[in-house]
Amino acid sequence: MRDTIFCVFSVLTTLVLATISLRYITDFYLLSFFYSFQVHLAAAGAVASVAALLVKRHWYGLLTLAISVLLAVHGIVMMREFVEPSVEESRPALFRLMSFNIENDNFANGPDIADMVIASGADVVNILEAEPLLSELPRLLKTYPYYIGCGVGMEQCDTLVLSKRPLIEPRIRNLGLLWRNRLTISTIDFDGQKVNFLAAHLTKPYYDEFHGLEVWDLAEVIPTLSGPLVLAGDFNTSILAPDVQYLMRTQGLGTASLEPATWPIRAGAFGIPIDHIFTRAPLRLKSVRRIENGFGSNHFGLMAEFVVDP
Repeated sequence: MRDTIFCVFSVLTTLVLATISLRYITDFYLLSFFYSFQVHLAAAGAVASVAALLVKRHWYGLLTLAISVLLAVHGIVMMREFVEPSVEESRPALFRLMSFNIENDNFANGPDIADMVIASGADVVNILEAEPLLSELPRLLKTYPYYIGCGVGMEQCDTLVLSKRPLIEPRIRNLGLLWRNRLTISTIDFDGQKVNFLAAHLTKPYYDEFHGLEVWDLAEVIPTLSGPLVLAGDFNTSILAPDVQYLMRTQGLGTASLEPATWPIRAGAFGIPIDHIFTRAPLRLKSVRRIENGFGSNHFGLMAEFVVDP
């Protein structure tokens, strides 16, 4: 009986570890979901290995435990690779940004979300799957008179960017081949300091090769914009995904020391960050936090503060 239990634990652990280890061989799109959970799955593998060893002492249990620990540690190292140096708390923020995928059928919570946005104090608001806010636009525009999306620049209401300051040369373009108008590009002048804003909504990574094509498009757009830059939105995958790692490295993007988990809602802090706020020097993140109330969405929103280095 003990041999059977040990065998079951070992087989399941081996399958999990083999799946996430394939990232070192291929970035096949169907496995991207598992790559995003590398730290979680490796930790589960370590727990299962310990459980197997408690049932029966065997060298294979020690082997799977060692591999689990190595995969978990490397996952943490990869997440830390793009962390920017912390900013002094006393340093004033140049602006605040909110980024939130509110879910396109979340109409019942539209008024509450609009109330939250107005009271947030954010200078720029990036709303994805924004259809529930379409009826709330008249009162949102009293606080945020400048916007793009939801009828301005696109007929659809997937992306809505609201700003308290004028949007300089706002434009919308497609990402990849699957969905239209999922990238907005604009510039905002904060008392003489211009900052480029990119709001992106990427496809789920297991939809064929579309996610990789969208990342490729972002990698072509970003170099055309000079100066401070922020890229925010719903990537539908964590920073551990190979294509997102490629984007971060090639474009010199940075992130916060600890990205807040934004999905799934029920997992809370034990979920994964699939909504991101990335910056390019000289722009830096001073802070980023999760909006704890999901307002009926399947994502948590993010609120961030920024500074610009001399």
